[in-house]
Amino acid sequence: MKYRFFIVFLGLLISNQLINAQINPINNNNGINQIDSTFINKKSTIVELSGKTNYKDYKVISLKNDTTYIDTTLTILKEYRYNFLRKDLFELLPFHNQGQTFNKLGYDYNTQPLTPSIGASAKHYNYLSANDIFYYNVPTPTSEILYRTGLQQGQVLEALYTLNFSKRLNVGILYKGLRSLGNYRNSLASHGNFRTVFSYTNKSERYTLKGHLAMQDLTNQENGGLTQNGLTAFTTNDPNFTDRGRMDVNLEKTETLLEGERYFFTHSYKLFGSKDSIKSNYTNLKLGHQFSHEAKKYSFSEPTINTAFFGTSILQSFTDKVEDKRINNELFLEFNSKYILGRFKVKTNYINYNYGYDSIVNKNLATVSNPKIKGTAINFGGSWNAKIKNFQLNSEVNFIPGTHQLSGSSIYSEAIFKKDSVFTLKGSIGINSKSPNFNAILFQSAYENYNWQNNQFKNINTRNISFGLETKWVQTTVSLTNIENYAYFNESSKPKQSGENVTYLKVKASNELKFGKFALNNTVLFQQVSSGQDVFRVPNFVTRNTFYFTDYVFKGNPMLLQTGITFKYFSPYKAHAFDPLLNEFRIQNSTEIGYPTLDVFINTQVRRTRIYLKADNISSKFLKKNYFSAPNYPYRDFVIRFGLVWNWFI
Repeated sequence: MKYRFFIVFLGLLISNQLINAQINPINNNNGINQIDSTFINKKSTIVELSGKTNYKDYKVISLKNDTTYIDTTLTILKEYRYNFLRKDLFELLPFHNQGQTFNKLGYDYNTQPLTPSIGASAKHYNYLSANDIFYYNVPTPTSEILYRTGLQQGQVLEALYTLNFSKRLNVGILYKGLRSLGNYRNSLASHGNFRTVFSYTNKSERYTLKGHLAMQDLTNQENGGLTQNGLTAFTTNDPNFTDRGRMDVNLEKTETLLEGERYFFTHSYKLFGSKDSIKSNYTNLKLGHQFSHEAKKYSFSEPTINTAFFGTSILQSFTDKVEDKRINNELFLEFNSKYILGRFKVKTNYINYNYGYDSIVNKNLATVSNPKIKGTAINFGGSWNAKIKNFQLNSEVNFIPGTHQLSGSSIYSEAIFKKDSVFTLKGSIGINSKSPNFNAILFQSAYENYNWQNNQFKNINTRNISFGLETKWVQTTVSLTNIENYAYFNESSKPKQSGENVTYLKVKASNELKFGKFALNNTVLFQQVSSGQDVFRVPNFVTRNTFYFTDYVFKGNPMLLQTGITFKYFSPYKAHAFDPLLNEFRIQNSTEIGYPTLDVFINTQVRRTRIYLKADNISSKFLKKNYFSAPNYPYRDFVIRFGLVWNWFI
């Protein structure tokens, strides 16, 4: 990535300044608490951020203005989220190397995007959308460093540096770099995610502005999984192949790249309202504008063709490249009044889209008549958010009229009832109609089997209803989803739409039992597909159980220790196979996967530094070699990895 050396230099400069900052512990109750976690570790770090500040002054703000605080605690949820995505991977099955893709153990249809994407969905797990970008408001310069070792060679390094030039202006720089060689041949992952964010509010607090610049490049070598000889060596535990790099793979020197560049800002002005910032939240009228320009490029390159794996090709070496450009201009009017039941917002979006190729790759096939999908669309939408005593109501409607590829609609509504700290009830309904992703509509390649143009595809219609109950003892969600015109890739990697509706039931429950300094954290997922099983595959049962110990150690409590073991299991199912050319998962009917894993971890916290040590998949030492992430792609063997997260508040 062209910014990598600049960012590394900047990170070293910032780190050198921050390491010299004086940070002193004090005996007060100003530890930084986990705000958005289900289970909160009450033994948070007791630290002084500044003589005149506390943890609530260090704010993290989402695009929707949901606010949390910078969190320096050590909890079991931090253990689950300590990965290169920094998300809980309970419903995802990783491939062996970090930076690779994930197979899905469960699906979430609670909310759906309104418009189709470029495709290559298996490549997007580490791609940050506008909703994944956070903004900051901090009283003193603040930074965070995450480090984790890679597989064989490499590491993950993510750095944040943010400061307020005044109470009203904040600027932040973030960079995540990942490079991991992997244990198998041709499985290198090399990713870079650069973001710079800013936010501003004027003195009268009538005008607000926030925005970001994001530049991302996600490169992966693709080996196509193990050959039949390699699979035999793996499953029989052949002692000659304990070095996984000696096993035969299907593809050599093959590489995929997803690049993205986005310019985004949103700003608004209060047309009327009280100058008092508190009172103005009761009654005000805002006029706002949001702008986004994003360009994505996906490419597949192969110096030597592999007809045995992909079929006939018209070239001996090539790079398939497709580009998707979107420009979105939104105007909105927002009225907020607690006297008239909350906040109302109406908006209109003008969208310009341009997806496709520079030319027709293979004119002899006559399967592609136009290498472009482009045009304009207008979205009309509105939302309502209100709080009535213990009830919170949220609704949003969007509609894109027309007969073009972006036409569709979405309706989402939820009601939340909270009874103090006793329990919370939630119910929601979502209805969505959108086109399949663009790569299912139009795709070109030098390989003849990967050329199609499906102008006859219908919109995918999704209806979802869900209920949730949260108490201090258990958290449960139940959802029922019906999908009409479900789009998928068949066994030949061709895009298809199902003639049968998919009906998907999902029940998920979690709780934590504590026994003094010991705890047992449990999450269980039950799933049933009552129709559409031929095209929609999930395991019926997934569980994760962590037994762990937490306590301060050594005299004076300088260090918090968290150590335990995690058991995870999913029942056998015919998991989707991975197609490296499309970077999509496809149907397969020959292989079932499902197995248990055991991980051991030892985590510690000293002031604002969390140190992580983990032994992945120790069960591979004594169980059969039947652990796969997808057919032909083994899950990782036993490996020990180290890392840390370090915060500074100057």
